[in-house]
Amino acid sequence: MRYLSLLLIVGCGIVFAQNPSTSKGTIRMEQKLEVATLGAGCFWCVEAIYQRLDGVEKVESGYSGGTVKNPSYEQVCTGRTGHAEVIQITFNSAKLSYKELLEVFFKTHDPTTLNKQGADAGTQYRSAIFYHSPEQKAIAEQVKRETDAAKIWDDPIVTEISMYGTFYKAEAYHQDYYNQNSFQPYCMMVINPKLSKFKKEFGSKLKKQ
Repeated sequence: MRYLSLLLIVGCGIVFAQNPSTSKGTIRMEQKLEVATLGAGCFWCVEAIYQRLDGVEKVESGYSGGTVKNPSYEQVCTGRTGHAEVIQITFNSAKLSYKELLEVFFKTHDPTTLNKQGADAGTQYRSAIFYHSPEQKAIAEQVKRETDAAKIWDDPIVTEISMYGTFYKAEAYHQDYYNQNSFQPYCMMVINPKLSKFKKEFGSKLKKQ
């Protein structure tokens, strides 16, 4: 008898992988994939960080949190769509927990500046967590409280925690931006320092080269 490889999709964004070599219906859990949607300023910066985090399977740049359907980058840049620049992360929670994902989030951007990250200003650059489940909401609120209490930042955290609605994938030229354009001035002056800080703080969590 041949055993076919199956993907059993359970609940919101969680995937269990069945090993085809198991016998008598025994299932060995190899992956538990979940989805997280985060806004932390320019999505080029955030994408570059999470692509290097061990346990992350996929990162896509896009827009979420607004009311305009299928927005363009130019529309989002006006600040009138309600959307934030976000990344949508598919991660293996058997290897990397949602809490760990958020600990990276709160330490690799400034969550205390309202609608602003560095020179990027506007509601589209707001700090935001769009939770996909009640469990994600509870964890986000917990990590936000713990980070505030730890006084990692001088000012109070203003990160928005809202229910996930719809993710609109950004235009193709925004995807994998840093890896494709690392010698662009913005990448060298803005993203490189963020990556250096991330690697110093979370070196043990980096993907193996």
